Amino acid sequence: MAAARMIIVVAATWVVLTALPLAPSALPASWQYYVYSPASVGLWMLAMLFGPVIMVFRRWNWIRHG
Repeated sequence: MAAARMIIVVAATWVVLTALPLAPSALPASWQYYVYSPASVGLWMLAMLFGPVIMVFRRWNWIRHG
């Protein structure tokens, strides 16, 4: 059961992080460069790698005990 909860936490984190790049499409066109700059994309990629690990540690109590 703990493995299933861990998969849920990781999948939910990736869904949120995947949806975030779509949100700035409502912003003015002049902001597009800053949102999609190489630094922002690099930070997003790091968040895709380390975000699930951080969330598993934060939600560890729920993962283990429900």
